[in-house]
Amino acid sequence: MDVISIQLETALLEDDCSVNEIYAICKGKHTFPEFLRADLWTCCLVTHKTDALSHFDEIYDLPFQKLLRQDCQNFIDTLGNDEGDKISILSDIEAILTFYCKNRNLKYESNNGWIETLMPILSLKLKRTEIYNIFEAIRDTFIPKDNIKHGNVYHVFRLLILYHDPELCAVLDTCKITPDMYANQWFQSLFASTCQLSVVLSIWDLYFQQSDPFLVFFLSLIMLVNRRDEIIGMRKDDKSSLIKFLSNMPCELEADDVVDFCSLAQFYSSRTPSSFKSEMLNQLFGQQTNVEEPIIISQALCLPVSVYELIENTSTSKEGAVRFFLVDCRPVEQYNSGHLATAFHLDSNLMLTEPTSFQTAVQGLLRAQRSAIDANASGEHLCFLGSGRIEEDQYTHMIIAFFLQKSTQYVSILSGGYAAIHDYFGDGMFDCLEDHDFTRCLVCNRTGAVNRNQGSNLFHRHSIATSSPQSQIKDDKQQKPQQQQKQQFDLFSKLSSAMKTKTSDVKSKLFDYIAHPATNSNVPQKQEEVTERHVSMNEKNGKRYRNLAPVFGIDEDYDHVGENNEFSSSDEVDSNRVNIQEYIKSIPELIQSFKCQEVQINGAMYDSYLILTKKRIEVIRDLENGMGKVSIKRPLSNIVKITAKKRYRDLITFKYGAHDENGENLIITDMDRFLIPNSQEATKIISKYILQQL
Repeated sequence: MDVISIQLETALLEDDCSVNEIYAICKGKHTFPEFLRADLWTCCLVTHKTDALSHFDEIYDLPFQKLLRQDCQNFIDTLGNDEGDKISILSDIEAILTFYCKNRNLKYESNNGWIETLMPILSLKLKRTEIYNIFEAIRDTFIPKDNIKHGNVYHVFRLLILYHDPELCAVLDTCKITPDMYANQWFQSLFASTCQLSVVLSIWDLYFQQSDPFLVFFLSLIMLVNRRDEIIGMRKDDKSSLIKFLSNMPCELEADDVVDFCSLAQFYSSRTPSSFKSEMLNQLFGQQTNVEEPIIISQALCLPVSVYELIENTSTSKEGAVRFFLVDCRPVEQYNSGHLATAFHLDSNLMLTEPTSFQTAVQGLLRAQRSAIDANASGEHLCFLGSGRIEEDQYTHMIIAFFLQKSTQYVSILSGGYAAIHDYFGDGMFDCLEDHDFTRCLVCNRTGAVNRNQGSNLFHRHSIATSSPQSQIKDDKQQKPQQQQKQQFDLFSKLSSAMKTKTSDVKSKLFDYIAHPATNSNVPQKQEEVTERHVSMNEKNGKRYRNLAPVFGIDEDYDHVGENNEFSSSDEVDSNRVNIQEYIKSIPELIQSFKCQEVQINGAMYDSYLILTKKRIEVIRDLENGMGKVSIKRPLSNIVKITAKKRYRDLITFKYGAHDENGENLIITDMDRFLIPNSQEATKIISKYILQQL
C-alpha cells in the first residue's frame, strides 16, 4: 500500500475527517484507491448522514412510472451482469429515482442523465440508502441546473469558449452549433454517459476532492480545446457529422490521461475571472427543483467582470489572480470628468466618425498593453469599460465585437460600467478617481448626491458619512473588517502609464490623445512643459534635471526618474516582527521618522512609521505592544512623483516608475499612499534627499 493510501485510510479513521483534509493529502493529483473510494466519496459528498430513503412508501405510482421503469430496463439490458444482479440493480435504480421524484417534486424524462449518473455509484456496492445519499449530493452540488435546450448552462459554457478560444467559438457559431447540441450528456451526467467507467471513477475522484462545481465547465472546455484544430478543419463538413464528432470526444479519454486532463482544466479555471464564476455558481448549482430563479445570460456579448474583482486584482500580491488591462471606451468628455488612473482611453465614437484614427488607436492600445505586461504593470486580460448608460454602451459593444472578430483572447466587460466604479468608491471617489469633476460627471448629476463641500454619494455601498479622509477610512475599516486583513494592495498599483497629451485638440492629435490621455482637459498646458523630454538612461550628455520644478506638488505631476529602476514592494520585504523603536535606532544613515497611516484603496488603514534614510524610505506597520513589521522598502531614486490632494493635503501619494523601452515616456509602476500629519514638513525633507540622489 502506497503512502497516499495509508494517509487517506488514517484520515478516514478520524471523526472529523473532511473533504479539505482529503484534498490536502491528494492535492488534486491523485485518484482514490479502489478499496477506499466508497468511504472517501461519502466523506466528500455527504455532510449530513440521514436515511432519507427510509421514508419511501414503496408505492410506484408516478404518472410517468411506466416510462421510468422501461428506461431502467433498457439500460440494465446493456450491462454484462448476470440475471440475478440485473434484477437487483433494476430494483435499486427504480426505487431511488421514484423516491427522488416524489421527494423533490420532479418529473422524470428520458435521457436526462439520471440513470447514467447512478451507474458509477452502484459500482461501489453500497446499501441503497447510501447510494441515494451520494446520488442526491452529486445532483445538488455538481450537476448544473437548467439542463435543457438553450438553457443558461450552455450560454455560460459558450461565454467561456469565447473568452479562452474566440476563433473556435466563431467556427461553431458559424456552423450554427450550440453547446446543448453536443455537451448535453457531459453536463447531465458528469461524463458518465460518454466515458468508460474507469475514466468516470477517476474524474469523479478528482472532482469531489476539489469541491469545485464549476470544474465541469472547464473539463468540457478542455475537451474542445484539445481537439480545436480538428474541429476547425471540419467546419465545412456536414453539420450532423461535426455534432457527432463533438459529442463522442470524451469516449476517447483514457484513465491514465485523467490527472493531466483535470490539471489542465484547473489551469483554465485559474485564468478565468473569479467574479464570473462566483456570480453564476449560486444560479447554476444547488438543489434541483422545478421552480428555478430566472437568470439572464443568453444575450451577453462577452464575459462580465465585477467592479470588485477589477479593483482588487490590480496588484500582483494576490497570487493567481487574473490581471486586467482596463480600456475605457467612454466619450472623451466623460473620460475627462473622472476615470481610473489604470485605464487606457479608447473613445468609442471614433469607430464611426474616424475609422482610420480608430485603427491607429487600437494599435496604440496593443502596444501599450505589451509595454505594461513587460513592466509587470498589467495582464493579458482586456476589460472594456462603458458608461453604464444604454445609449452610449452600444458603441462600447461595437468595440468589443471588433476585438472578438479579430479572435482576441480574454475579452471581458465591466458589469455596470463607470457608474459601478463610481458607486463602489462612494465618498472616496475624489481620492480614487483621476480628474473627477462632480459638475460634469454624469453619475454625480444623475444621482444628485454630490455636495460641493463633502462630495458624498447616495450609491456608496458603505454609507460613509464623514468627509475627512481619516474618518472615512476608519469607517470603511469597521464595515469591512475581513477585507482589511485580506486585501493588502492598492488600486493604483502598477499603473499602465501616466502621460500627457501634446495638445488639447483631440482630432488633430488623435493618436497621442488616445495613447496618452490628458490628465485634465480644462487646464491649458504650456507647450514647453508638455514637450519637455527626459534624457534616456543611456545618454550621458547634459544634466538631467536642470531647471525642473520641485519634486513635490499639490495635485501636480512633476517627474523625476533615477538611474536605479529596482524597487521593493510590500511583498518583497522581511515579514518578521521587529521592535519598532529598536529597529528605527538601528537603521544606518537614518534621517527622520514620521508617524503616519498607510492607506489602502479598499478602505483599510494601518498605523505606521514612515522612515527616511539617505537612500531610501521604509515603512514599519504598527502591530501591537511596540512591535511591527517592515511593509515597504523603496529606493529614493525610484520616486518620480509625490502628490497630495487639494482637498486633503495630508493624504500623500508616492509614485514610482521608469521610462519605457524607447526612453521617451514615463511609466508609473507602483504607488504608496499615506496619511501624514503635518505632511508639508515630511515631503519637504523627503524631496530634498530625492534631489540629492538624482
